Amino acid sequence: MKRTILKTATVAAVTLAFGAEAMATEWNVSLWGKRRAFTEHVERLAELVSEKTDGAFTLNISYGGLSKNKENLDGISIGAFEMAQFCAGYHADKNPSITVLELPFLGVQDLAQEIEVSMAVYNHPAVQADLARWNATLLMPSPLPQYNVIGKGDAPATLADFDGLTVRATGGIGRAMAAVGAVPTSMSATEVRQAMDSGVVKAVAFAPHAHLSYGTIENATWWTTNLNPGTVNCPVVANTDALNALSDAEREALLGSIEESLAHYVSAYDNKTMSAWGPALEEKGIEQITYSEEALAAFREAVAGPAAAAWIEANNERGLPAQELYDLVISTLAN
Repeated sequence: MKRTILKTATVAAVTLAFGAEAMATEWNVSLWGKRRAFTEHVERLAELVSEKTDGAFTLNISYGGLSKNKENLDGISIGAFEMAQFCAGYHADKNPSITVLELPFLGVQDLAQEIEVSMAVYNHPAVQADLARWNATLLMPSPLPQYNVIGKGDAPATLADFDGLTVRATGGIGRAMAAVGAVPTSMSATEVRQAMDSGVVKAVAFAPHAHLSYGTIENATWWTTNLNPGTVNCPVVANTDALNALSDAEREALLGSIEESLAHYVSAYDNKTMSAWGPALEEKGIEQITYSEEALAAFREAVAGPAAAAWIEANNERGLPAQELYDLVISTLAN
């Protein structure tokens, strides 16, 4: 009898363990590069989700092991993984609605404002429908400060000196660079250091964390402190089917952790990345170029209006409420 009881208890324990394992939910998350300021909100989201579900729901983060960064949206669309990060400018034709956030000289002042305007756009029905074509649900942005340019060789002391300069710049930033005669080149962030070392490009437009992470600061000789032509918009998305398949508790653990994850991101960027950036420039003896307000005002006037008008016209033709989306951005920033 004792042997039977023990056997029954063992079977019950195994069944319980198997049931608990079967009930666990694991999502694969496709990022790229390495852990850095740009991914801290996803890392924090994974921690919070695991904590809130006692480990029953986990986000398995992969840096480049699941997909190339420019193919993350495609991977989401076919369910190759459940969550991913990508940048709108990598494939503007696939996500035209959110490229409004990459227009040059929008006037975003800080990361908090970048989050606010991004979420306003993400919540617009036309934007949600645009991403739904890829079975993707927008979760949160990866807020970045205004880009500036780092380079080697002769420093562009004036905006006219950008004429003919090859610059890695995507989206609206690329259009802004072209307006001052530079030659913008679009490439993945992971390709930039080699392109700069080999001379394919002479300069790179990035946010500070990326200059540090991808090593463009290592052989640079100059940096623009206040060009501020714009930034890129890089959302984190979930596969919609996977999101809908979550239990109510799992969905709340995920969606209810986004605000705290973004707050963690902003704190890390402001207090770690930006505090390290200035000393890094000084340590490497990089010349810091500051342009006059008059020159920048002329730059903005030449670029901002025409770029916005062209974006609205092109995306009206796509069937998007382009003027409405642009006005949403401007009104949100004005509040």
